[in-house]
Amino acid sequence: MTDRELDAAGITDPALRTAYRRCRDLNARHGRTYFLATRLLSVEHRSAVHALYGFARWADDIVDSHSPGTEVEARHRTLTRLQQELETGLQRGRSHEPVVHALAHTAHRYAIDPAYFHDFMTAMRSDLTVTAYPTYADLSGYMHGSAAVIGLEMLPVLGTVVPREEAVPYAAALGVAFQLSNFLRDVGEDLDRGRVYLPADLLACHGVDRELLVRCRAAERPDRRVTAALREFEALTRGVYRAAAPGIELLEPVARPCIRTATVLYGAILDTVARDGYTVLHRRSVVPRRRRAAAAADGLVRLAAARLRARTSPVHGSSARFGPRPTGVLPTAAAHPAEEAA
Repeated sequence: MTDRELDAAGITDPALRTAYRRCRDLNARHGRTYFLATRLLSVEHRSAVHALYGFARWADDIVDSHSPGTEVEARHRTLTRLQQELETGLQRGRSHEPVVHALAHTAHRYAIDPAYFHDFMTAMRSDLTVTAYPTYADLSGYMHGSAAVIGLEMLPVLGTVVPREEAVPYAAALGVAFQLSNFLRDVGEDLDRGRVYLPADLLACHGVDRELLVRCRAAERPDRRVTAALREFEALTRGVYRAAAPGIELLEPVARPCIRTATVLYGAILDTVARDGYTVLHRRSVVPRRRRAAAAADGLVRLAAARLRARTSPVHGSSARFGPRPTGVLPTAAAHPAEEAA
């Protein structure tokens, strides 16, 4: 993380600055699409977003680790230790573990509901044992913790121009839409890990089951039944994007270009999968670099316009904005990443 970002966020403690840099590195390495969109955020907010996404990617790495000695029991123990460290860190507002230290500081500063992190860790643990989802409703239960809560964690950082609870369903839906895009793109890779995220009833409607998916991946040959199922899953995902779209206008104006750009880039995964003929069982669909660059350029133009309007507006910001909670006040308890886009 750059000194400019840390200075703008008012982060001066050397250990804390190191912790945030670690989160930024995790996000940059594993999150090319969202990392690109994050560059469109106001400089003072980037560190918080890196902390949220860096922690999510770290936990996800533990779940998906296939190194020697990382059998399910070992990964479960590692996740348990991480959750214990997380709970302690959230209570104290600090941790000796750098990534948790940055996350706890962000959660404290923006009064983010600790329940979101608990739900996220629950979803991560389920990935160690749950390998399929009978229905979309079952998958939605998983995605609440793995994706929806990420959007909810972001709301206090981004700010809203309406009472925050009005933006909640849209933020949750957008997190789910991002993850559904990744599920479609990563069908083959997830299958290699023993997981099928496409609902079994959706697959069955087209005569598809796990065995057929495995055979198609091994043979590297398309099957019209699999293609039809993937096309339906794409249509389902686009519906979630449409449901989430109105929420962008509920965010603070200077935050909208970042989220709109992320939406365009994640949505482009669907276009790329379709362009490639739904061959995700055989190869990874990659969004063309020129399209990524065009989306970033459009985001920069929108950001410049939003900043200009903010400077010339008689009243800067909104009374509905929920800013950082003063240091020293810990939030009380109340109520996966999406894996990254290419």
